[in-house]
Amino acid sequence: MLLGEYQNVAKEESWVAVKAEVSKTTPFGPQIANLARRALFDVSPKARWGDRAKAAAAVIKSFTLTVSPEGGVTVGLDGDPAVGRADTGNLNEDLADVFEAIGQAGQAHERGVVFLFDEIQFLDKTQLEALIGAVHRTVQAQLPVTFAGAGLPQLPGLAGEAKSYAERLFKFPMIGELNEGAAQEALIEPARLEGVAIDDDAVKTIVEYTEGYPYFIQEFGRAVWNLAQGERITVADAGAAQAVVETELDESFFRTRIQRCTVEERRYMRAMAELGSRGAEGVRGRRRTREDLPGSGTPPREAHQ
Repeated sequence: MLLGEYQNVAKEESWVAVKAEVSKTTPFGPQIANLARRALFDVSPKARWGDRAKAAAAVIKSFTLTVSPEGGVTVGLDGDPAVGRADTGNLNEDLADVFEAIGQAGQAHERGVVFLFDEIQFLDKTQLEALIGAVHRTVQAQLPVTFAGAGLPQLPGLAGEAKSYAERLFKFPMIGELNEGAAQEALIEPARLEGVAIDDDAVKTIVEYTEGYPYFIQEFGRAVWNLAQGERITVADAGAAQAVVETELDESFFRTRIQRCTVEERRYMRAMAELGSRGAEGVRGRRRTREDLPGSGTPPREAHQ
């Protein structure tokens, strides 16, 4: 949802936004090549391309054929690939050439480009290094190209390992639990816009159960909306929805994550569960004390340029 909001802001500012989800099974080179191609066509219709847009097309074609020589998607990228640009096979150098060319084309057409990546923690070190390096080059050249990425808490550490200057180039805001007021608003306001009211007791029940966790609020809100009848959602509706939410979370949200955990990680989670909420709070408190030491800290869940 956050990246979707970035996309809306980009459109309002007449920037081009291209969005993708990173995964372990999708090769990053062909994926970013296709996104670059989409970005160029969104910067300007082909019929209006000037010299810089045509040059960018040649660079993107060169890059596409380099990362996917047997099946590169180069439809619409007429002409020959650019010789000596984005064709070394070194992703760090080639992607920077692509971003620079797109930035020059965007500048010529008075448009900016933002790449939006979800699940960015799935990039390996080489891929993340190339992405950060590409943005660094456009920043140095003052070209209108950047990216925003959403990922898990280890992202700042991964970025720092990939490029030492990443912490200066990017911001890493924390996206955590909503406070009580924000959690209430997340339930009340969407329903109000649809002409439906939620009783205070129902809101309290949902907020207490979800503890402000945005995804759980979203799931609980969807469940109670589907169960409730009429123009008012009651605490009884919230109670009935809780069973639905727990079933769906167990079968999807938690199951997929448990399956990805190692044996040791499962043992750790079992121990946390046996401690209960009071014991878990103690563990979190001790962990926070260690993280307050110089040179440490809790990494955020979102990163953007």
